[in-house]
Amino acid sequence: MQRPAARAEADLFAQESAALAQARAAHDDAQADTRAALAALIVHYERLMRESRRLIRRSDRAELDMNQMNRQLHELAQQLEYRASHDPLTGALNRGAIIECASAALERGDTALIVLDIDHFKWVNDDFGHPAGDMVIQTVVRCLQNLLGPQVAIGRVGGEEFSVVWPTSRIAAAQEVATRICDAIADQMFGAPINRQITASVGVSWARQGSSFETIYSHADEALYAAKRAGRNCVRTYTGMEPNPLLAAVA
Repeated sequence: MQRPAARAEADLFAQESAALAQARAAHDDAQADTRAALAALIVHYERLMRESRRLIRRSDRAELDMNQMNRQLHELAQQLEYRASHDPLTGALNRGAIIECASAALERGDTALIVLDIDHFKWVNDDFGHPAGDMVIQTVVRCLQNLLGPQVAIGRVGGEEFSVVWPTSRIAAAQEVATRICDAIADQMFGAPINRQITASVGVSWARQGSSFETIYSHADEALYAAKRAGRNCVRTYTGMEPNPLLAAVA
């Protein structure tokens, strides 16, 4: 049984094949009317040229459509990848992405984790409304990005809680960064209707290469709550791995 593709090919070139056979026969027969055979061959050749051009144009359009579809698929994949790793409100890394960044940093070398929490954020929402609260969160992230630069991993890990991954071999360097963060937020101007100072409490922990994210985050979280207990708008640092470590204030 003849396949559809083979039938289509035979149908497409049947007339041209017959015209070519007639032209060959006329060429071989000295008595034949070669002008008529040549005229028929020209007609069918022109038809083949038209069909070839049409197929080429169709192929070009199909290639353009395919390229456009590939670009759209690539853009969609990028959008999905971005959404999977970023917080939709602020554009900061989400919790999963910041965990990956911190874990990767700990595999490469000594790393500090800085966590911060906006002080009395519930009062902001209660007094000014949730849209104003969202604006405060967005402004805090922009403040961090402007202060630390685009290469630093900044994540929103909770409603009003944020984390910064800071690879460093010196805990004092991380403490300095944490103090700059605390001061920058306290000095930040927020748009209407916010008419009061917004501050943040900051906790810092530092770990050697090879430590786990769970350990460094647990210690940073402990330091953060020490900052809350100390009156907020300050920095506290987890300074040791031994039991009952000192939670040190930054001068």
